[in-house]
Amino acid sequence: MAEITASMVKELREKTDAPMMECKKALTEAAGDTAKAEEILRVKLGNKASKAATRVAAEGVVAIHIAADGKLGSIFEINSETDFVAKNDEFLKLAADCARLVAEKNPADVAALSALPMGDGTVESTRTALVGKIGENMSIRRFVRVSASGKLASYIHGGSKIGVLVDVVGGDEQLAKDLAMHIAASKPKSLDASGVPAELLDTERRIAIEKAREAGKPEAMLEKIAEGTVQKYLKDVTLLGQVFVKAEDGKQTIEQLLKAKGASVASFALFIVGEGIEKKVNDFAAEVAAQAAAAAGNK
Repeated sequence: MAEITASMVKELREKTDAPMMECKKALTEAAGDTAKAEEILRVKLGNKASKAATRVAAEGVVAIHIAADGKLGSIFEINSETDFVAKNDEFLKLAADCARLVAEKNPADVAALSALPMGDGTVESTRTALVGKIGENMSIRRFVRVSASGKLASYIHGGSKIGVLVDVVGGDEQLAKDLAMHIAASKPKSLDASGVPAELLDTERRIAIEKAREAGKPEAMLEKIAEGTVQKYLKDVTLLGQVFVKAEDGKQTIEQLLKAKGASVASFALFIVGEGIEKKVNDFAAEVAAQAAAAAGNK
């Protein structure tokens, strides 16, 4: 059996916010497999054990550029070590300039963007010079370029920590703005069910079956219960299935809203700064103690 170390338990607790003993039990049951242990905790504790999925663990900003005709645009993320640098005017200008270059030059990837001309050099030389000037590392992470089927709308929230770019066909400017704000608030994973990865659905189905089994439901009902859970999950994570955040009756879905307005969404991109990046957390007290011990040893 795999050894369950204190660091493994600590890591799982930080990811799930579950009690320490529950984390240890889950890791033991999962033979040290952290991902499997998270599933076990979700069966026992529900969705509060999925804290890690929404934890933002890096600084930086999202920048958006949309051409004057609203037909071409981009969304771009650049990361920094601290929020202080993320508010620096030169850092923000670099982000805005990169978003514009993505829209105008259509680079294939981050390496291609980094090689594009900027100022007296390239994007990369500009980034490197700014790193040297500020004294803190910064890295270009990702971008999406959109050639719209309809017209682009955008929304930036939380000091440029969340950005949305949405391609709306039909409707009016207010509808497009409302959709962008809804996406930022509700954070759908995809436009519809076809865009949800099969492995996510398999996980939800597996968890639903185990929870129903633990609740004593008959084996013959497990698949039906699981399918109902998956359908509810799809309503929660797909844009068209979500209830519109401004719905007066609290029931109107985005799909129903679009139908009423004679509009549709061709695509959308949602960036949350640092999403999926694990940031090293320093234990300041331990660091000070270690330095003190080292100093004492050198005397």
